[in-house]
Amino acid sequence: MAQMATPRVRVVATKSRAPQALRRLIAVAMELERRTMQLYCQYEGRFAEPEEVRAFWFDMAEHESRHYGALAMVAGLLECAPQRTLAAAPTVSPAHIERLRRLLTRAETEARGPITLARALETALEIESSEVEDLVLELLRILKGERERERAVRSLIHDLGDLSYMIEKFSPNRPLLSKADLLIEQRVTRLRVAGRGPLVHGAPRNARRS
Repeated sequence: MAQMATPRVRVVATKSRAPQALRRLIAVAMELERRTMQLYCQYEGRFAEPEEVRAFWFDMAEHESRHYGALAMVAGLLECAPQRTLAAAPTVSPAHIERLRRLLTRAETEARGPITLARALETALEIESSEVEDLVLELLRILKGERERERAVRSLIHDLGDLSYMIEKFSPNRPLLSKADLLIEQRVTRLRVAGRGPLVHGAPRNARRS
């Protein structure tokens, strides 16, 4: 992802989220991003060969770390100026958050055992298709502007393209490949309908299949 703009923390007169509630929301998003980043780091160490697989997990972890860093910076700004508020962000239900936490707990346990690459790819797709990813994207928009959200969405589409390619090449699970490609189509369609301009600079790997 390109260098990110300076976070814009602004006072909003109406429809604002109280600082305490906003901090809780950001803390939840940060926790999930951190755990996802660490999981992908585990996969990077576990699947060191071939090199394209190791590099794939490294890139996935790096993108999660950038989301975490952006949220951490704004959390720090809010901590230093408790009176600040931000425009209200959409929330996900506690059930969605708990489902992802359970998924990450299960994945962390599996990663310490004899996990296969196919299973790791399946878990990554579950994480990337979670509703919590939408929460992080919307927080980035509210905290740092529409351009930052657009970059994050494009990065997500690219990651999903790489994930689809890895599933096609290293997993025998054909329904999982169809699910990954459907998710890409949904993300691209949502970005196009929103009128955000050009979709992705450079085709994702799954678009270059032979």
